[in-house]
Amino acid sequence: MPRTDAGSAARPERPLRRLLGATLALVPISLLSIMIDTWSALGTKPAGERLARLERSPQYHDGRFVNVLPTVHSGLSLSTVRDLIRGGSDYRRPAAPVPVVPRTAADFAGPAPALRVTWLGHSTLLVEIEGARVLVDPVWGDRASPSSFIGTTRFYAPPLALADLPALDAVVISHDHYDHLDEPTIKALAARVPRFIVPLGVGAHLEYWGVAPERITELDWWERTEVRGVTLVSTPARHFSGRFLNDRDATLWSGWAFLGAERRVYYSGDTAMTPQFEEIGARLGPFDLTFIEAGAYNANWADVHLGPEQAVAAHRMVRGRLLVPVHWALFDLALHGWTEPAERVRAAAGVAAGAAGVSVAFPRPGESITPGGPLPTEPWWPSLPWQTAEEAPVVSSGMPAPASGVVR
Repeated sequence: MPRTDAGSAARPERPLRRLLGATLALVPISLLSIMIDTWSALGTKPAGERLARLERSPQYHDGRFVNVLPTVHSGLSLSTVRDLIRGGSDYRRPAAPVPVVPRTAADFAGPAPALRVTWLGHSTLLVEIEGARVLVDPVWGDRASPSSFIGTTRFYAPPLALADLPALDAVVISHDHYDHLDEPTIKALAARVPRFIVPLGVGAHLEYWGVAPERITELDWWERTEVRGVTLVSTPARHFSGRFLNDRDATLWSGWAFLGAERRVYYSGDTAMTPQFEEIGARLGPFDLTFIEAGAYNANWADVHLGPEQAVAAHRMVRGRLLVPVHWALFDLALHGWTEPAERVRAAAGVAAGAAGVSVAFPRPGESITPGGPLPTEPWWPSLPWQTAEEAPVVSSGMPAPASGVVR
């Protein structure tokens, strides 16, 4: 009898032990799968002559790039990650399909117009200016993440298939974060685009992914290059870089100015408020169009992102004529509702109140903007609850205090 009791008591434990053993065995397999999946997307750090060149940059100090104004509020903490996973607005993702404007190759047949910019979602722009075609921060991947199965997913498919892109003169990158520098997209364009124009150090990632080094042009702030007679200038920004824990600020971040003989376009890249906007406007403006980051903001990272009110202020500072807010309505990257950036830009620009404020256009994803043509100014997004600038202010440190939530 004692032996029978012992045997009956032991039998239930064996399946549990087997289950536990199998579970533990899966852990290293899962970790290995994640490493294999993400390894290439992490890119690589600058080395050799590329590293020697960036070490000579005025922006490079003590082994890293730095901002003109120090970063006090970057929001990079475990609590921020926790809040992004489970907190924030109930409206962070669309509940219904976003009204995308589908585009085809036929829409871009023929020579490029004097000025037309097509917003393809988030910060991806097809800039056509005085005969040149430049693709900015192209992201056709499903996730803003190094992984194919972990990370925030797109709200909608790309409005224009990658295969339907017109012949490009260059690809321009603002910095190396995943929602701006997308490994699968770069690999798809590597042999197809004659030039890749990037901030210092970012060329290391491109070369690692198969872009020929002779196709890569790396620029420091205020340096310039030409594409089909159009001058591209790397402009200062207040942000950071890195694709993993070991490469924080190893590469530079920047905005971009596109200067034709008659037309001028400014793209902010990712940035917080900085007094350098005034210098950009004085040296390179005025701009017919500005595309300025207005989404993915929070008071806890106000020194790396503008937010809507400061986006409007930056537009004024760079001497823009028509503002198109970008960096919103594609990925869930912050705690605010997905429509809130547009609502707050409308309020800050005076549009919501019907006042004669800043001129703002709100294209649907896939829609083109042509100065002098009809402009999409009315909301195309659903009416959802959102927080005002007074309820959730975003103010970069080191700048003058805002008046009514808007830095002027």
